[in-house]
Amino acid sequence: MTAQLLDGKSLARTIEKTLRDEVETFAKVRGRRPRLVVVLVGDVAASGSYVKSKESAAARVGIDSEVIRVPVTTDTLRLVSLVQGIAQDTHGPADGILVQLPLPAHIDTLAVLDAVPADRDVDGFHPENAGLLSQGRPRFIPCTAAGVQRMLIDAGIETAGKHVVIIGRSDIVGKPLALLLSARGIGGDATVTLCHSRSADLPHLTRQADILIAAVGHPYLITASMIKPGAVVVDVGINRVETDGTSRLVGDVDFTTVREVASWISPVPGGVGPLTVAMLLANTVLAAELRLGQT
Repeated sequence: MTAQLLDGKSLARTIEKTLRDEVETFAKVRGRRPRLVVVLVGDVAASGSYVKSKESAAARVGIDSEVIRVPVTTDTLRLVSLVQGIAQDTHGPADGILVQLPLPAHIDTLAVLDAVPADRDVDGFHPENAGLLSQGRPRFIPCTAAGVQRMLIDAGIETAGKHVVIIGRSDIVGKPLALLLSARGIGGDATVTLCHSRSADLPHLTRQADILIAAVGHPYLITASMIKPGAVVVDVGINRVETDGTSRLVGDVDFTTVREVASWISPVPGGVGPLTVAMLLANTVLAAELRLGQT
């Protein structure tokens, strides 16, 4: 058995095409395009690369975007003040506000994220949005979690009644995914096990999974011996490794061996990553529509 690929890049292009049409309609009705403002602190190469990909994707669908670059020496109070100013449209209309993570260690990340108004929180990290998701009435879903669910739905992979094992309990991926996949409705109704660093006998748990989702940032953690034959494997991990002096991106899954056991598998790169960006754009369009009373 060789697993079929969960092609996130292709699906992201399809989503972008739909969003282009929505943006054009919005612009005709409102006289301007949805606008995303991104705050980037410092000059970490990975963060800069992620922001650049978001800028490019926004341009492809017609969303206006601005990146506000802040020196790494800034402190929590100044960063919170900046975010509050953006929310008051001091930098132009801001339908969606995104603070690129991770922030430097000396900054209180939660204080900064809480400063983003819930109705502009296109990352889905605000406590209000997390609470709505937990109650089964989501507004803005964290982008990676939303992308994984969309990937499963698009591939026709049934989740109802299936056992989903998620490795990683972050607020960004693991926890919201557990809520999404266990909720009632399409892409949900699964039985979810949420694993983490204190989980005992991880291979025993992963071998029970009909759908296994790895999201811990540990290269090659998941091997073929940890997979139930025919399982669906979604790799959320993005890790940079050095091989013979060459740097490349790999996931949390040993792709080469696992694809011979699984029925479906997402690659890294080209799997969940493009969908994360596509769902950010979708959240931005939704935020603009909600903000201006178009929905």
